Amino acid sequence: MEVALLLLGLAVGVLVCTAVSERVGVPSPFLLIVTGVVVSWVPWVPQVYLHEDVVLLGLLPPLLYAAAVKSSLVDIRANSRPILWLSVGLVVFTAAGVAVVVHWLLPGLSWALAFAIGAVVAPPDAIAATAIGRRIGLPRRVVTILEGESLFNDATALVSLRTALAVAGGHAVDVWGVSLEFLVAAVGGGVVGFVVYVVVAKARQLLTDPVIESAASLAVPFAAYLVAEEVGASGVIAVVVSGLLLGHQAPVLQTAQARIAERLNWSTIAYVLENVVFLLIGLQAWWIVDEALASGLGWPRLLLACGATLLTVMGLRMAWLLATRYLLMRPDPVTGTKTSVRHMFLIGWAGMRGVVTLAAAFLIPADTAYREVLLLVAFSVVAGTLFLQGMTLPWVARRLRVPPPDPRVDALARAGLLQQTTHAALEALDRMEVDDKHGVATQVRDRLEQRDLAAWERLATAEGEETPSEQYARVRLALIEVERRTVLEIRGEGSVPAEVVAEVLAALDVEESMLDRATDAEQEVRTEQLRHHAGESCADLRRHPPADPPDDPVCEECVRDGTPWVALRMCLACGHVGCCDSSRSRHATAHFHDTEHPVIQSAEPGERWRWCFVHRLTG
Repeated sequence: MEVALLLLGLAVGVLVCTAVSERVGVPSPFLLIVTGVVVSWVPWVPQVYLHEDVVLLGLLPPLLYAAAVKSSLVDIRANSRPILWLSVGLVVFTAAGVAVVVHWLLPGLSWALAFAIGAVVAPPDAIAATAIGRRIGLPRRVVTILEGESLFNDATALVSLRTALAVAGGHAVDVWGVSLEFLVAAVGGGVVGFVVYVVVAKARQLLTDPVIESAASLAVPFAAYLVAEEVGASGVIAVVVSGLLLGHQAPVLQTAQARIAERLNWSTIAYVLENVVFLLIGLQAWWIVDEALASGLGWPRLLLACGATLLTVMGLRMAWLLATRYLLMRPDPVTGTKTSVRHMFLIGWAGMRGVVTLAAAFLIPADTAYREVLLLVAFSVVAGTLFLQGMTLPWVARRLRVPPPDPRVDALARAGLLQQTTHAALEALDRMEVDDKHGVATQVRDRLEQRDLAAWERLATAEGEETPSEQYARVRLALIEVERRTVLEIRGEGSVPAEVVAEVLAALDVEESMLDRATDAEQEVRTEQLRHHAGESCADLRRHPPADPPDDPVCEECVRDGTPWVALRMCLACGHVGCCDSSRSRHATAHFHDTEHPVIQSAEPGERWRWCFVHRLTG
């Protein structure tokens, strides 16, 4: 009963804290940790001891898998150099630096144990970094590097910790032995992760039920972790590799229903576990502080050890980034991507620690000298980095004037991508041999066209005016509500089987959710100005750079015909202004067909994006 009440309390605490954090605008990790610390001092609340097996076997695999399966393998590959320098080099550098400080502050502590606590506090946490980074709108490249670093650095830290503990236990370990162990852990973990991916991919070809397939995915992270650890490899890397590959290949391996179900399941699991982790961190405060005070070192020495370690961790991260700035900032030879100085500073300041640090600290044997002090040091680094760096990260991002991801740039990219997919689909439709006596091809073309027009209309900037897609969404949502009420009335009469009613309601729910999502995205885009445009993608775009539209542009053809327009486009070859394809007359496209001038530019306020009719690319 006590365990059941504790689990219920954790669930209620997570829900209440996350709801309050949304209300007051404070990141939920901070509120959860503070709540946990306060609750840990309440006399009637049982003491919560976070055992290392609970974290390393129960929490870490699903959390890593949930983060890996939704990460972009392409983006991580493009940023592989900074990720490797941070996840391997910085971890070892931080562990060594902290070892020097702790060995100096705690007399009698061996160098091996000093390096062990250094390895404990060295790896930043993927959960903390991405939870805060995405909430405040850090640039995607920064979030990708932080996420990639945090996914792989746990392996480096755990290998370093186990090696240090082996030395502390009297085992002889040389440099070559450590290097070989790390190589075996990294390569072995990657191999195990790839094997798990292959097995799961083959199994998914045999599964047709989305529920069974989604349920089977729950076993993947635990299988990858346990198999890798059993063969002496890194379970962390095995989970990450399998998650990255399965997430990357999901559109090929799974049906749409299976992907939706699995995405929802893992989003729910990640939400619960991530927030429970922060609450559990706070709940450790009372007994960790109490046992550290019983060590006899006294408050001054404890505060000095905790404060010095925290500042060392933060300072060494910045120093590493400064020392390796050339290697980190040099453009990638394949992709040409480059990390700016401002982004580097953000990466340095976003090195928050999390539950893995606490779990690793519990691996230190119980009979180790200063163990309770080392646990307090680890807890102080976790709480200190989350509050000092996490709370000030939004302010730092604003001071550096680092823009968050631009929703209008995303909307432009989405519209251009859908336009290319539609072009490919229509070409395939033309090649099909279909006895189209019912006009199906025309219906398909119309639906594809409406989808594309809705994507382009998200860029419309006219104040107080509904686009055709917005008007459709408003009307359709009202009608769906009428339909739902009608279905519920019929359900109450009992004249239709319950399964049929549930199926119809589910269909209405799916359609409504899609309309709501599109409407929310349009409102977000409307509040922004398009700050950037895509790179030069074709020869026509390069020959037609952006130009300033007229101060008060109008579509002369629409004025002449007395028809309204939705948005205006300007030909970059002759300056002709015409209405977009969402408008009734589509004069901009008609101008292209008459003149074959290839590139138009948006003539809307604050927009300079262009569209090439010939290559169907944005610029």
